[in-house]
Amino acid sequence: MDGKSRDAKPSADYTGKTVDEALKRASLELGLTLEELDYQVIKETSRSVFGLVRTGEAVVRVWLPVSAIDADLEPSEPAPSNMPEAPEAELPVTTMQGNPSNLEQVTRDIVTELLDKMGLLAAVEVSDRGGKLDENGEVTPLVLNIVGDELGMLIGRRGETLRDLQFIVRLMVSRRIGAWPNLLLDVEGYKSRREESLKSLAARMAGQVKRTGNAVTLEPMPAHERRIIHLALRDDSGVYTESTGEGEERKVQILPR
Repeated sequence: MDGKSRDAKPSADYTGKTVDEALKRASLELGLTLEELDYQVIKETSRSVFGLVRTGEAVVRVWLPVSAIDADLEPSEPAPSNMPEAPEAELPVTTMQGNPSNLEQVTRDIVTELLDKMGLLAAVEVSDRGGKLDENGEVTPLVLNIVGDELGMLIGRRGETLRDLQFIVRLMVSRRIGAWPNLLLDVEGYKSRREESLKSLAARMAGQVKRTGNAVTLEPMPAHERRIIHLALRDDSGVYTESTGEGEERKVQILPR
């Protein structure tokens, strides 16, 4: 869109620790896919990790489509405090029947190239080729797992580096295949191990809450980890969960019913 067309339309600014996070917020609020967003990066004060992953603060300006203006969009109402928070949303994936035939090869090539540039001796394994319909009628993602020695640097604190690396890979793949890719990246099975650990923690703490009648507050966690706790205890008749705090200090509370 040219400058004149943009000037004729209202816009809104969205912020996040990264451009990725800011775009997620815009996508969720406007109900648009990444490809449908007309945006400009206004501010990006960030640091570089490995020369590839950037973190910090970002502001994107999104020009609102006519349909969104006509609909008079309003922010959605917050969920009741005794309900699990909504699942963390990934950036929208282009709707397709199955995954592109070249998705696996393109992704493996890109991840291997990145590992080489980082000077890491590691291999890329396919954990799940994806492309099937799950119980919700959604196409399952391609799942790649990086294996090797001393790969903790790819995971980072609370998995933040892995999250950002996954976004970088998705962005690079999207430019090769012409669509936002349906893929997940893991390192030494970190995500599956972390999920099992969180489920075990949720069960132990729920048991403690039911025995003592006192609420328990867990350590701060990113949104996708809080979601695991919420879902693990969703059907527990003795407790319920809610999130408290702001930003990186947001945490889950487990309370007696």
